[in-house]
Amino acid sequence: MLKHRGFPSRLAGTDYQFTIRRENKSGATPLQARKRHADRRPADRRADEGFLLALLEQFGDAPFERGNLDAGRLSWLFGREVVPAEEPFDPASYEALLRVDLAEVQSSYPNMLDNFEIIEDGDEDGEGWA
Repeated sequence: MLKHRGFPSRLAGTDYQFTIRRENKSGATPLQARKRHADRRPADRRADEGFLLALLEQFGDAPFERGNLDAGRLSWLFGREVVPAEEPFDPASYEALLRVDLAEVQSSYPNMLDNFEIIEDGDEDGEGWA
């Protein structure tokens, strides 16, 4: 299991975990898209935003290995802001490749990308991200 050095282990000042210390002996917990309801607690929303911000700072929109990233925290973003970066995708693998979907981040968290330099990739429609 790859350990992402420099990635925050939790949301500062909380018990919201972002990484795990060691791999599960019975295998990685499978990733599954979790429904986010409008009535989620503000602390849960801040944890999602903090985790997504850490992903963007560490990886941008480049593919990254799941490694020691917490499956529970990833599952809140999986299928929307975090998507598989390979086919076939194994949701129960520590080696699975993921990537951040910047277009989805922009629609879900409109102000999150303000502090990042986004370079368009030159598509004719102008909707590409680099």
